[in-house]
Amino acid sequence: MKKVEVFSSNTCKNCVDLKNYLKANNIEYIEYNISKDQEARKNLIQLGYMSVPLTLIDGEHVLGFDRIRIDQLLNKNN
Repeated sequence: MKKVEVFSSNTCKNCVDLKNYLKANNIEYIEYNISKDQEARKNLIQLGYMSVPLTLIDGEHVLGFDRIRIDQLLNKNN
């Protein structure tokens, strides 16, 4: 099983859509909410990003809610 991590915020519609997509596909993930967690915000910036959602799938970065790329990384199309 691949490790999926999601950086999100409370005011991000794409974050909600991404999390709903992951839940609908029974994909477990760890969420880091930058609105609530200053350490998560620092980690996001250290990764070189200033916006969310950012998804990490086994260390691969996906900025925004890119279903095609997420599915590729999760091997859903194979």
